[in-house]
Amino acid sequence: MQTLKMVVTGPFSAGKTQFIKTISEIDVVDTERNITSEAERVKAQTTVAMDFGRITIDRDLVLYLFGTPGQRRFDFMWEVLSEGMLGFVVMVDSTRPETFREARRILDTFRSFSPTPYVVAANRQDSPDSWAPEDLRIVLKIDSDVKVLPCVAVDKESVKQVLLELLYSILELMDDEA
Repeated sequence: MQTLKMVVTGPFSAGKTQFIKTISEIDVVDTERNITSEAERVKAQTTVAMDFGRITIDRDLVLYLFGTPGQRRFDFMWEVLSEGMLGFVVMVDSTRPETFREARRILDTFRSFSPTPYVVAANRQDSPDSWAPEDLRIVLKIDSDVKVLPCVAVDKESVKQVLLELLYSILELMDDEA
């Protein structure tokens, strides 16, 4: 059996934990803790170390999903979680333009850890205030060969499509190297 490690990263409150919880076949191992600072209270809890989920694609292939913390004070975990990853998803809450600069910084950081394939998931596409994936591509300065995909982190089919696109990119790279 082959296992592939994928990392789900992005700014604080972009939907990373929900993304993993929506698709994982096991109960997600998470390290969410209550937020005590009023300045950060966009939501009640935050990931402080990682989230972990698993998906069996078929009897020969299993995906391990590792979600990163989104707050800068926990970014020391990013490099640890990136060890051995074969690809990553950058989650962006497409209704919160104030987080786009941080999303780009996180993307650049993960690219510096490893030149693996990645996709950008434009989360909250079910909201009327969401930016279109192509508009996010422009504002985040994403190359045309990188997929910027619409996503709704609470919708299993949407999450599955994002992961499949990343998986296709990983398998294509593995075929090229073989």
